[in-house]
Amino acid sequence: MTHLRFGTFIPPIHPVGENPTLCIDRDMQLVQHLDALGYDEAWIGEHHSAGTEVIASPELVIAVLGDRTKRIRLGTGVSSLPYHHPLILADRMMQLHHMTRGRAMMGAGPGALVSDAKAMGIVAERQRDMMDESLDVIMRLFRGETVTMKTDWFALKEARLQLRPYADEPMEVATASVVSPSGARSAGRFGTGLMAIGGTSPDGIAAASRNWDIACEMAAKHGNTMARRDWRLVGLVHIAETREQAFADVRYGIDEWIQYFEDVATHPMVPPEGKGDPATHLVNIGRAVIGSPEDAIEQIEKLQDKTGGFGCYLMADHNWARFEDKLKSYELIARHVMPHFQGQNLQRRQSYDWVRDSQDDFKASARRAQQLIIDRQKGEEAAPKKSDAAE
Repeated sequence: MTHLRFGTFIPPIHPVGENPTLCIDRDMQLVQHLDALGYDEAWIGEHHSAGTEVIASPELVIAVLGDRTKRIRLGTGVSSLPYHHPLILADRMMQLHHMTRGRAMMGAGPGALVSDAKAMGIVAERQRDMMDESLDVIMRLFRGETVTMKTDWFALKEARLQLRPYADEPMEVATASVVSPSGARSAGRFGTGLMAIGGTSPDGIAAASRNWDIACEMAAKHGNTMARRDWRLVGLVHIAETREQAFADVRYGIDEWIQYFEDVATHPMVPPEGKGDPATHLVNIGRAVIGSPEDAIEQIEKLQDKTGGFGCYLMADHNWARFEDKLKSYELIARHVMPHFQGQNLQRRQSYDWVRDSQDDFKASARRAQQLIIDRQKGEEAAPKKSDAAE
């Protein structure tokens, strides 16, 4: 069985009426919770406008969480490369790699919100080319190269990093891919992993699979190899002990979450025909799992079958449910879903089945052992005592 990793992708998306300090604190509490539950990864986003995605520097959050967690790996999900000078970003990420003892990862993307780019005077149509120019430099710097390069938005002259990766293990880099092939092309060209953020509906999976093939083709042209273990799929999940309870939980905040995509994102999350009951619609079109642990297992198995296999399933974090119910959902995933895909209970099940199937033999052995003691006791009681023999 291939070991499937699990994690979370935290944009984050918080209601604009809530205390932002407490929102950021809850995001960090969530990652600490996942670390204690044995999750593998947490990716934290970067945004600068629209008021809901309130983390401007995922690096700062990772630096704090590096001290508050033990084993979970922490990534920028993603760093918007056109917003940063590539030497500065690479330098900060390499510092984080040391501060987290090798647990820091870098996600690369062009920037999701057009409003962020507008605020910085960046032409949206240039963002993907800018990302490629930056990613080219960053990967070379990570490999220890000295880079001289000049573009229309940055310049480097004999630039190099001061630090090698922690323990001389390369920093993991993943490139985001939504619908267009630009992220897939970049991943193949520069030899990074691929993170499919386009959803897990049939259309989203079809796009993700096409992009995976494109990434592999680009990798072959540039002397790189794409590994399925480095392919991450991002999906929407909320589960409870029962399907009915899960649907009751998400009534808390799913409408506000959907409205955010209506008002801010470049595409609506729920088309008009799903407005009546958005939770049911998201489930029916395969974009989300709202239900029981068994529902989550079924959905992930379908994804594995349709894609041919991937290395990590990331749950897109949301605030559909109250915070305590969200924590419970992640706990149920860890208790019941992760073991199914990681083989954690394989030998336990084999041991249980062996004992169950051998009960006739074991019971007979136990009866023989009991009878042996009974017979021995009877024999000792029937034997003449020393005092009786002396008389």
